[in-house]
Amino acid sequence: MKKMNTHEIQEALENLSGWALKDDMIQKSFTFADFKKAFSIMTHIAFECEKQNHHPNWENVYNSLTIKLSTHDADSITQKDIDLAKSIEKIVG
Repeated sequence: MKKMNTHEIQEALENLSGWALKDDMIQKSFTFADFKKAFSIMTHIAFECEKQNHHPNWENVYNSLTIKLSTHDADSITQKDIDLAKSIEKIVG
């Protein structure tokens, strides 16, 4: 896995609305109508994470969800993180 440099990460984030580089991870927070909607989206994302064999750091409080991505094996951000962020965007809609 090739580690992405800051320029590559920033360039990739231009196509991912709301995602930002912070603390060596790309991250975004989402707000949903209620806990049930947040949890159902998390479940959908979890299945996609299993499919891609790539798992986020995330936190859910009632109707909010914060997702942080980095590739632990590379100890950095890689294309796997960008690909998963794109998939998450499709799921959340």
